[in-house]
Amino acid sequence: MTGYVYVGSLSDQLLCRRTGHDPLRTNGPFAARSSLMTEHTGIHVRRADHVGFAVASLDEALRFWVDGLGARLVRTGEMGGEFLGQVTGAHGAKVRMAIVSLPDQTIELLEYQGPERPSEPAKPFDPGFAHLALVVDDIDALLVRIAAYGWKAQGIPQPIASGARAGTRVIYAVGPDGATIEFMQPPATAQDR
Repeated sequence: MTGYVYVGSLSDQLLCRRTGHDPLRTNGPFAARSSLMTEHTGIHVRRADHVGFAVASLDEALRFWVDGLGARLVRTGEMGGEFLGQVTGAHGAKVRMAIVSLPDQTIELLEYQGPERPSEPAKPFDPGFAHLALVVDDIDALLVRIAAYGWKAQGIPQPIASGARAGTRVIYAVGPDGATIEFMQPPATAQDR
């Protein structure tokens, strides 16, 4: 990437390194993105508001989030009708919902009633799948605790080998509904700051 600077996603940067393309050229693989960036300079994302999870059982999800992870229950409610159909595309559905709060993170839990559900949950490597990453102080104790709520670690926590987060131990855990949370435990020196 000598000769130009590109600030973009890691996958974009890796593609540039592999292909040798200047992402800002008008005929390169990122030409459309480059022009979009300049056309929409008045649009600004202000902040992330919450992360939502569709769940099979709101009661079981609340047990995990509140009892298992120590989240605070903010509110519960129900939604449906035209509003829900227009916002989510789940026309004719009803939703029982709850909002829970962790430090610096709001979680929306949604139990849809009505629409057909896939027979098997998506996998963390399926296109379009998303996960939430939470920083914890004791990843091993946490994995034992969440197992009681049906959450399964996908392997053994692994340390990040290099970079700004070197030494941070990470692991994906998948819940009974297929939701994925990445747990991250920074090295002791980073936690003490």
